[in-house]
Amino acid sequence: MSFTARFKKRFYFVVAGYFRFFANHAFKKWHPRVIAITGSVGKTTMLHILECQLGDRAHYSHNANSAFGIAFDLVGIHKGVVGTKLRWLYLFVAVPIRSLFFHYTDEFYVVEIDGERPHETEFLAKWLRPEVTLWIALGRSHAIQFEHQVDSGEFEDLDRAITHEFAMLPQYTQKKIYIDGDIYLMKKALQKIKEHHHIKADVVECFKSNLKGYVISPKSTDFVFEDNVFHFSAPQPRDLAIQLDMLQKLCKYLRLKPKTDFSNMVLPPGRSSYFPGKNGLTLIDSSYNAHLISINSVLEMVANMKERHLWIVLGDMIEQGKIEGEEHRKLADAIENAHPEQVILVGRRLKKYAYPELEKRKIKTEVFSDVKGARKFIEENTTGKEVLVFKGSQYLEWLVEKLLKNPEDASKLPRRDPIYVKRREKRGLY
Repeated sequence: MSFTARFKKRFYFVVAGYFRFFANHAFKKWHPRVIAITGSVGKTTMLHILECQLGDRAHYSHNANSAFGIAFDLVGIHKGVVGTKLRWLYLFVAVPIRSLFFHYTDEFYVVEIDGERPHETEFLAKWLRPEVTLWIALGRSHAIQFEHQVDSGEFEDLDRAITHEFAMLPQYTQKKIYIDGDIYLMKKALQKIKEHHHIKADVVECFKSNLKGYVISPKSTDFVFEDNVFHFSAPQPRDLAIQLDMLQKLCKYLRLKPKTDFSNMVLPPGRSSYFPGKNGLTLIDSSYNAHLISINSVLEMVANMKERHLWIVLGDMIEQGKIEGEEHRKLADAIENAHPEQVILVGRRLKKYAYPELEKRKIKTEVFSDVKGARKFIEENTTGKEVLVFKGSQYLEWLVEKLLKNPEDASKLPRRDPIYVKRREKRGLY
C-alpha cells in the first residue's frame, strides 16, 4: 500500500475536515443552489446530462466526488491528489490560501457524491445541504468498504448498510428529493428518515416504466416518453430512463423546458461510447467500472440491439469482498439473455465463478488471465462484422485502445491520467 493510501485510510476524515474548513469559506462566499447527484451507478452520466441542460448557469464537479475532491474543487484546484508527498504539502498550503480569494459565481453547483466509504456521504451532506438531491440507483458498488459494518452487527446485511450511506444525502436535503420509485430500499430509507427526523424536502418518485419507447443501435438511442423524445448519438442503456424521468421532473421544479437533443453531449469516458474499430469492427466501450447492476444494464442494452455478431468482453468485478463469488455467478443469466456470438472473460474471478456457469449453458466462451491474451484472440478470430462490447476491470481500456481504427480516439477512453499509464506500463501494456 502506498504512502498516500495508508495516510488517507488512517486519517481520512481528519484531513478531509481540515480541507473542508477552508473550502467552506469559498462555498459560503459563493452560496449556490446545490443539486447533488448520488447512487451506485449513473452519477457521472447524470452530471453530463445536467451540464447540457443548465449550461453556463452552473459549475460542475467534474472528476471530484469525494470529501477531498469536492473541497479541492470548491477552491478551484482540479487535479487533486496525484499520489506524492510533495503534492500533499502543496495542497495543505494552497487550499487555505485560495479559500481567501477564490469562489465561483454560477447560480448552481451540480455536484456528484460517490459515497464509496462509510460516513463520507454524511460528511458531505451536512456541509453542502443541497437544495435538490437526485438518488439515481442502488446496488452493491464498493461492497468491500461496508463489510465491517455488517460483521460488527451495525447492519443486517450489505444492502442495508449501503442504503443507509446514500440516504444521508436526502436526510439533509432542503427542497426536493428524486428517487427511483421502484426500489423498495430507497423508499423504506426515506420513510425511516421521515419517522425519526424532520425532513424538509418533498420526495418525488420517478419510474423507468414512464418510458414508452426505446430505439437503439450501436450509434444512437431514442428514449420516448409521453411528452418528450430524448435523442443520443451513442448507444445508451434502457436504465438511463430513470435519469431522464428525473430530468423532466427537475426541469418542472426549476421552471425550465427539458432539453431533448443530446446528440452533441460529451459522454463521460467508458460509458457506452461508440468507436469504429480496425478492419470494420464496431466497438462499444463501457470499461469505466463494473459491478452487477452496471454490467446487467449494459448487457440488457446490447440485447436490445439484436446484433447478429455480438461479442461481449468482460473484466472482473472488483471491490466486492466476500460476495464476489455470488455476484460473478449471477452474470450468467444476463449474458445468456444477450445471445452473444462470443464471450471473452478476463480475470481470475470470472474464470473461477462465471465461466463454469456459462459452460453449463453451452455459451461460447474464452477465458484469459490478462488483456494481452484477449487481444490476440480478437485479432485472430474476428472478421470485421462483429460488434464488441467492453465492460469491466483488468485494463480493458488498453484493449479498446489497441483495436481503435482512429488512434486519436484513445483520448476519449477512461483512465488517461499519467498514474494509470504507469500502472499499465508496469504490466507491460504499452
